[in-house]
Amino acid sequence: MNKSQRALLFVNGQIHDLDSLQKILEPDDLLVAVDGGLRHLQQLGIQPHVLIGDLDSVREEDVANLEKQGARVIRYPPVKDETDLELAIQFVINLDCQSIRIVGALGGRVDHLLGNIFTLLDPNQDDRDVRLDDGTTEIFLIHRQAEVIGEKGDLVSLIPIQGEARGIKTTGLRYPLVDETLLPHKSRGISNIMLKDRAIVEVKDGLLLCIHTRRR
Repeated sequence: MNKSQRALLFVNGQIHDLDSLQKILEPDDLLVAVDGGLRHLQQLGIQPHVLIGDLDSVREEDVANLEKQGARVIRYPPVKDETDLELAIQFVINLDCQSIRIVGALGGRVDHLLGNIFTLLDPNQDDRDVRLDDGTTEIFLIHRQAEVIGEKGDLVSLIPIQGEARGIKTTGLRYPLVDETLLPHKSRGISNIMLKDRAIVEVKDGLLLCIHTRRR
């Protein structure tokens, strides 16, 4: 295990396009099934390295098979203060993974979706690259500066979170922002368009939620 290894945490949400999801997988990824998120890896025909959670959404025979095949199984009691996802994030942070992707966290129930998005606000993750990503859409926080990597025509929405964000500058987007302020109740930063395969977003004060929707 090394800091350069990326961790993919598969949670039990909706994934509508497995082909798009396969495009974001890399050979050296640490694959973590978060309880019922195991089903996504099964659909892909891939075995996780780790299964974690209270395991109330997986079959015991699947758990036994994974253990026989060498996967690490970490079981928690059903009554606990943290969600399975929070426990999985803490697990890979303890392994010192600097890049974390949370897969299957988009779509489905609104309360689950918002809860998953707000996990990005955990201060323990401030020095790591943590993103929700289902292959079609990725969501991440921008504290000071970030690069969005995609393709021409991709959509990029910038939403201030925890109050207004000031001094915003963008490069590589159709509708540039130059030293602008974005407000949570205004739609000024919604649905911008990438002009090439990379865009840069800078913010002097505040926090931005970046939602990058890939064309394909």
